[in-house]
Amino acid sequence: MELRHLRYFVTLAEELHFGKAAEKLHIAQPPLSQQIRQLETELGFELFHRTKRHVQLTTAGQVFLGEVQQILHQLQQAIQIGQQTSRGEVGKLVVGFVSSTAYNILPSILKNYRNCVPGVNLELHELTTDQQLDWLQEGRMDVGFIRPPVEDNKFSWETIFQESLVVALPETHILAKQSQISLTFLANEGFILFPRKLAPGLYDLIISLCQQSGFSPNVVQEAIQMQTIVSIVAAEMGVAIVPASLQNLQRTGVVYKYIEESTPKVTIAMIWRSCEVSSTVRKFVEIVRQSSRR
Repeated sequence: MELRHLRYFVTLAEELHFGKAAEKLHIAQPPLSQQIRQLETELGFELFHRTKRHVQLTTAGQVFLGEVQQILHQLQQAIQIGQQTSRGEVGKLVVGFVSSTAYNILPSILKNYRNCVPGVNLELHELTTDQQLDWLQEGRMDVGFIRPPVEDNKFSWETIFQESLVVALPETHILAKQSQISLTFLANEGFILFPRKLAPGLYDLIISLCQQSGFSPNVVQEAIQMQTIVSIVAAEMGVAIVPASLQNLQRTGVVYKYIEESTPKVTIAMIWRSCEVSSTVRKFVEIVRQSSRR
């Protein structure tokens, strides 16, 4: 028994006319009659009562029709799910992100992805760059948004967003009314900064900028998340150099000032395993690339 035998049977059951069924199936009538006979022989019971003028389903044929229609429907569903899976349109995707992306690119990326691929279940985790590298290595995460660079060739990554750095000051600070600030004015300030291991690239850049202005920053408090750093600034415990998109946080008690000196852009990169074969990940990477070009 082959799948075509079942399709022939269903078509004849719907038409109850060998000529019309053969025309619909794009085959000649004699081969259709022969195929139905072969199917009945293999099944061991008649599917149709035939006369010169009429074709009618037997009682067994009616029951068989209902079961076959379910089988063909399930087969069509299986084909559709298989096609969607091959295109990365169903399944589950675990995504990590550094906290600052919530204030720049992440919302628009997630919105665009959800609109394009509603069938994938997204699981989001706010993680530092070093945590994301561990999770990717362990297979606990599929794709992430980090602060580069990454030296390990087990991962593929590409820059998708760039922005300036700004100084976060308590609103009561003597420099709070300045339109922009030279870093040299911050030489005697206490700095709020994250531990280097969390994002070495960004950490080294901040230290280097201060050193180019003639001082090494006096770190009086460390915090893991950018929003925590800004909150500590609001508590008047120090100042911080943060990505410009943190201004979207709108934390009471904090003002942001652009840096007078020329500073390099800081970046967000998308990262995934170099050996990744998942169509779901490939689809996500494709959509993020499209979003970042806009």
